[in-house]
Amino acid sequence: MSVDALRRAYDLATEYLEHVGTRPVGARTSLESLRSSLAKPLPDDGVDPDRVIEELARDAEPGLVANAGPRYFGFVIGGGVPVAVAADWLTSAWNQCAGLYVVSPAASVVEEVAASWVCDLFGLPKSAGVAFVTGTQMASFTALAAARHAVLARAGWDVEARGLFGAPRVHVVLGEEAHTTIFKALRLLGLGSGDVVRVPVDRQGRMRAGALSDALRRLDGPTIVCAQVGNVNTGGIDPVGEIAEITRPRGAWLHVDGAFGLWAAASPALRGLVAGVERADSWVTDGHKWLNVPYDSGIVVIADRESHAAAMAVGASYLQRAESETRDGIDWGPELSRRCRGFAIYATLRSLGRRGVAELIESSCALARRFAERLVAVPSVEILNEVVLNQVLVRFAPPNGGDRDVFTREVISRVQAEGTCWLGGTTWQGREAMRISVSGWNTTESDVDRSAAAILDAASRRDR
Repeated sequence: MSVDALRRAYDLATEYLEHVGTRPVGARTSLESLRSSLAKPLPDDGVDPDRVIEELARDAEPGLVANAGPRYFGFVIGGGVPVAVAADWLTSAWNQCAGLYVVSPAASVVEEVAASWVCDLFGLPKSAGVAFVTGTQMASFTALAAARHAVLARAGWDVEARGLFGAPRVHVVLGEEAHTTIFKALRLLGLGSGDVVRVPVDRQGRMRAGALSDALRRLDGPTIVCAQVGNVNTGGIDPVGEIAEITRPRGAWLHVDGAFGLWAAASPALRGLVAGVERADSWVTDGHKWLNVPYDSGIVVIADRESHAAAMAVGASYLQRAESETRDGIDWGPELSRRCRGFAIYATLRSLGRRGVAELIESSCALARRFAERLVAVPSVEILNEVVLNQVLVRFAPPNGGDRDVFTREVISRVQAEGTCWLGGTTWQGREAMRISVSGWNTTESDVDRSAAAILDAASRRDR
């Protein structure tokens, strides 16, 4: 089979990336149109690969959202720095399975090195176990599986061998603003999401340490506490240092959901916001958010390697193991067969270096503050959060009076349809809000100013 299709894909991909900053950010077609162009009958005989790639690029393009561009502010999605995209292309071409050292020694060692760099950047234990997974959903699943093992083992119960039937109850304590991925992980692990202990939070969504202490005094037995570094709406950071002081004497496992906020630990200017985070037992974050590597890329770090391996490691007669000092990926994550996500992380961290990573994080935070300053200068605009990281929550008052919730939703729809930038909406403590997430490596002050002007224009009158 010819490799010409690869060259054509390269040309189409680079052409897309070269112009992604000038196209409308949102998708430009309908569901019906996409189905009409893409839902071709499956052919009896194969179609020429070049033609397949050409038509795929042509038919999919109107339905692509330009999150690789500089004015995508929806959710927390990075854009893919060029070196990460290049490494990801190599990853696909090499087709390495990262499950076992003997299947790909290069993949094993690259992930070993990337894991050490990640721990170094965040100030986490060098001896920790690390896995590269799809995202923080599976990262939290992995970490909480290790936590389940550890807290039940202390109670004399081997959950891997005996399951949960008859096991001591495991208490799970988290803030009222815990991310939905935590609840899904708890469901998958058989711990349930409906019987957790919810701790009150402040106006920024940060767990109240005093309330956590009160909650733990009422509990007895195996306990897991889930803290959050970077609220998905406000960017608010739980007081992890205080939380660690409270949980450690009680023997509770402290898990930190740092999907994007944990990257603050890599910045000297922002590190104080997460002071004490190194005292937790497990941490999760995404590479495809603030590190700006392509999807999918999640990272889990677990201080207790024995509990980590006990929860994840597998064995079978056909799984050939190499020397004991080698890294087998199947011992640290839920997947046996997977691509080597470490290649893109390795290339990105080596290309940026410590200073480059810090500059990437600090730049996004500075641009988020600039966004807030541009918008709040207009009296009808309200900023609902303290802009401590890269999140900005915005609310609009109608020019001629009326319902602010309804009007805020209208402004969001207008901005999405106009195309200068793309952002989403949320409900924060009972109020509708526009949510701006600044995460892209190629966003500039000019992009922020242009986007803020488009937002203010959309909010300038009720009827368009």
